[in-house]
Amino acid sequence: MAYVCIKYECRAPAATTNVSLAEIYDTTLEQIAWVDSLGYPVTINFCEHHGSDDEYLPSPIVLAAAAARITKNVRLQVNAIMPFLDPLRVAEDVAVLDQLSRGRAEVLLLGGYVPSEMTMFGVDPKQRGRLMDEGVVALKAAWTGEPFEYRGRRCQIRPHPFQQPHPPIFMGGTSAPAARRAARAGDAFIGGLTELNEIYVKECAAHGRPARYQGNMPFSILFVSENPDADWERIAPYCLYETNTYARWQASADQGGMFNSALDAATLRSWGTYQTATPEQVIARARSDMAPNDAFILHPLVAGMEKSLSWSGLRLFFEKVAPHVPLNGL
Repeated sequence: MAYVCIKYECRAPAATTNVSLAEIYDTTLEQIAWVDSLGYPVTINFCEHHGSDDEYLPSPIVLAAAAARITKNVRLQVNAIMPFLDPLRVAEDVAVLDQLSRGRAEVLLLGGYVPSEMTMFGVDPKQRGRLMDEGVVALKAAWTGEPFEYRGRRCQIRPHPFQQPHPPIFMGGTSAPAARRAARAGDAFIGGLTELNEIYVKECAAHGRPARYQGNMPFSILFVSENPDADWERIAPYCLYETNTYARWQASADQGGMFNSALDAATLRSWGTYQTATPEQVIARARSDMAPNDAFILHPLVAGMEKSLSWSGLRLFFEKVAPHVPLNGL
């Protein structure tokens, strides 16, 4: 069964859109409510970056809380760049989100990598691993609702989360240490590079723990279309903006990832980072190539994509693909 994740960054870059950020938030919530009404097992991922000129979402838990009140089915996965955050506040906020959503909250812990953000939050990049380890221990202790010690201080976090013993702790990253950390301390792994899954699975086995992870992404970032060639020309400016932005961030941190700098739409399309395909093509390939845990990644509002175009790809996936492909949560 395939896993469906819809990601929202809520960017409003001047280079690609004249739509206001408030309108992008509105469309995000409209789309989430519509997907939720269909009843499919879907995870909504709320991304996190800071200080970006394109207004990239810095407060995923806030937006997820808004989504919680208009949904009943979808999982609400909030990114948390742990070295930037106080784990006690993350524990409190996610517990409230979990109660608001009646047990649909998830947290995806990340180490961060953009140097300007590290500087902004006063984080030494060499301390990221330690802060991740410390953070996940604190979250688990906090969600018991019992007193515990954090940095020599007595702490107690209430309310309890709705899910027991706690909301799922996903851990992400683009390195072997990140994969091993997820196997030791997390409940699941979402790697920025799929080759890390093998490392994660082996480390889980060494610790006697079940391996729960996002598998391959055969379509990378998928846009379903009745006319893939024509729609590629329409979505390409948004995809080019996004891949070049991420590539600059990765280069500034000397970090690998799935995004590369592209000078033109043809080059970007040849890499397959973003794919346009008809419903029939998606169904055929999903039936032949997708293994359990493999993921459909949808990004309907990439770089502030024009609203009607965004909706068309989202509707086609759920109206013409989803009924014909077994779907399951991760």
